[in-house]
Amino acid sequence: MDSAMPAKVSSRTAAYMDWAQMLTGAILILFMWSHMILVSSVIIGPGAMNALAVFFESTGLAQVGGPIIGVLFLFHFVLAARKVPFRLDQQKVFLKHSRMLHHGDTWLWVIQAVSAMIILIMGAAHMWVVLTDLPITAAKSAARMQHWPWLIFYLCLLPLVELHVSIGFYRIGVKWGFIKRSSRTGGKKLERGLLIVFLVIGFLTIIRFLTLTAAAS
Repeated sequence: MDSAMPAKVSSRTAAYMDWAQMLTGAILILFMWSHMILVSSVIIGPGAMNALAVFFESTGLAQVGGPIIGVLFLFHFVLAARKVPFRLDQQKVFLKHSRMLHHGDTWLWVIQAVSAMIILIMGAAHMWVVLTDLPITAAKSAARMQHWPWLIFYLCLLPLVELHVSIGFYRIGVKWGFIKRSSRTGGKKLERGLLIVFLVIGFLTIIRFLTLTAAAS
């Protein structure tokens, strides 16, 4: 019985970590979608975005919530990294098996794992720049976006984040039984639909920032 205890404890711990990964992932998905919708308020007008920014800063949500999201982001990455093959020999074996299986969901996981590595660095840079230059205003965001290095940065970050988030939404649904085997086709269509919707919103937001002038913002 004693020899079986470590496996039992390890299994229970792994289950808790899976739950923590799912919960942090779900929270971050909701945050990213909410964040996109709030930032896209600039499409209505810079005044709308500025008013929302003032609300979040006057209530302390930006100053406190930003660092909390950053910690949650890092915690989620650490939890998810448990299953990522970092060694070259492990990666070769995984890719070989993935090609043999021809399993679409496996490749979705590969895309999510690769995008996570890039988002970790780029997302940290984005949060640092924004949170160390409060208050948030449409003028500041537009000025940053209108410098080509930052424009390229966000043109890369936007699709990576939205792809990662939409795949994460689908995989959470599959793993925890919200999307059944019989409804996976519909789940994938929903995932692609959400990806397209938020990509369109994101690119329209970038275009709006590019057209803002200092006087208008």
